[in-house]
Amino acid sequence: MLSSAEVTVVAEVATAREAMKAAAELRPDVLVLDVDMPGVQMGVTLQEIARMSPSTAVLIFTAVEDEGTVFAAMRAGARGYVLKSCPGDGIVRTIRGVATGEVILGPTVADQLIGQLCREPRNQQLYPELTAREREVLELIASGLRNAAIATRLNLSPKTVSNHISTIFSKLHVSDRFEAIEVVRRARMGRPGGGPALGYHGSVTRQRVVVG
Repeated sequence: MLSSAEVTVVAEVATAREAMKAAAELRPDVLVLDVDMPGVQMGVTLQEIARMSPSTAVLIFTAVEDEGTVFAAMRAGARGYVLKSCPGDGIVRTIRGVATGEVILGPTVADQLIGQLCREPRNQQLYPELTAREREVLELIASGLRNAAIATRLNLSPKTVSNHISTIFSKLHVSDRFEAIEVVRRARMGRPGGGPALGYHGSVTRQRVVVG
């Protein structure tokens, strides 16, 4: 059991069903979940926890470190994924972080995610709503090129470039070049929606935790 002045363990559970029941009844700040726990189906379990207690952050704390499980957990809405080799004070800091809205990844897990991101087409990942050509145009806008220069660079007519830009603005819900450039800037920082960055920031408060 965790022991810290900053964490109160309100329940310990042994199965996915117990974890979901505890989430519904206790509404903890953080639910610490082991993917090896009996009954855990990553997507279903995390979706049910989110449905029953939307304010509960799920932290995966496990010995399982294969890439497929890591990605499944993060896609399903886990706020953190750390390995059981993490020292005791490290898990307390992690709980504190996910409780305040941060995304926390252990070093091995972070390396896996970064490796996967490097293998994926970067622009497509950042702007899935855009076509390949529209992504090219957007990157050139962000580089400071005007329409005529973009047309020359891509061997397009100025009218075609103008049409692409209108479509880009519509898809990204921006009204001008400056707003489009801001979208690219945030995406390059790894925060396309201005969401939480990796790490921990915030004041220390006592967190209510369910441990599985």
